[in-house]
Amino acid sequence: MATAAIPDYTAPGLTLTPQGGDTLLLSLSGDWQLRSGLPTSAQVDQQLGSNPAAKRLRFDAGKLGSWDSGLLAFLVGIQDLCKTRGLTLDAGNLPEGAGRLLKLAVAVPERQGAQRTSKRVDFLTLLGKEVIAAGRSAGEMVEFLGLAVQTFGKLMIGRARYRRSDLIDIIYECGAAALPIVALISFLVGLILAFVGAIQLQQFGAQIYVADLVGIAMAREMGALMTAIIMSGRTGAAFAAQLGTMQVNEEIDALSTFGLSSMEFLVLPRMIALIVMMPLLCIFADLMGILGGALVGVGMLHLSLTSYVNETLNGVGLMDFAVGIFKSSVFGVLVAVSGCLRGIQCGRSASAVGLAATSAVVTGIVFIIVTDGIFAVITAALGI
Repeated sequence: MATAAIPDYTAPGLTLTPQGGDTLLLSLSGDWQLRSGLPTSAQVDQQLGSNPAAKRLRFDAGKLGSWDSGLLAFLVGIQDLCKTRGLTLDAGNLPEGAGRLLKLAVAVPERQGAQRTSKRVDFLTLLGKEVIAAGRSAGEMVEFLGLAVQTFGKLMIGRARYRRSDLIDIIYECGAAALPIVALISFLVGLILAFVGAIQLQQFGAQIYVADLVGIAMAREMGALMTAIIMSGRTGAAFAAQLGTMQVNEEIDALSTFGLSSMEFLVLPRMIALIVMMPLLCIFADLMGILGGALVGVGMLHLSLTSYVNETLNGVGLMDFAVGIFKSSVFGVLVAVSGCLRGIQCGRSASAVGLAATSAVVTGIVFIIVTDGIFAVITAALGI
């Protein structure tokens, strides 16, 4: 049985010898391939230290065997070493292919900043940068709110310029188009609240009070809160993406060129739409949540539908609904401001549009939760 011949392999080697005057001869031998450990330019640097009078470095590749990119990496390192030590490099005796590759490697200079530099930033510097960025962002937000209030003032006196057709389209997108997702989430939230309450109230034989629990929770808190979070993820992100895309396409700059205010033409209709539709969506969410609780009360707790409805009417007052509706109006302003602000601040690239949409959702949800906590403290202090 014939076996394939294994090619001979010679270990790579190098020697550095003086060659009269101020010239050093660097002799390369063996096979310079990446599969074995190759000598490095650092070894040559150590030997150069013992020849301080040298001014010229020549190659001798007479005993050089096969080679690959490992030889080229070594040659580039030797060339950098010669530049550092002020030596003249003579690469004329290298193989023709290696000489051409070496010239090609140094023909195009390395692009500035191409190499990744790892610079460790201390904690105080990082904290300071974050504080400065947060302060700048807060200032931009306050400025945007001021412009929004000014724009609403123009609306009150009939001087705001915007397209009514755009307002109608945005109202549809914020209202009727959002009903399915609001209905689903609110129904499930009411269902979950009823399940949680039923497990505890059944221990005391007070299943009927599940109606009070679900009704009050949906009317005062969960209806407005869940609707606002849904609209922040659905509509706030859409606003940011729309305005961000217009920013990328320079459409907002074109509006300014035509003498049209982006606050009036783009932001105002979106704010009006959310302020108008959020209370209506909140009422719808309250009813769907109560319906979800009724499904658990009737189906699991074996309550009659009449008794469940009567208990809900007795337990939930108009003030509870009023608190939730007022919250939803404020939440609508926050969602609109967050989406429009991040859209206006968007950069000039496709990735910036995605970042603007993400930032709009995060900003809107944070503002909603913080504002809801403030409302909870205020209503508790006023006894509402």
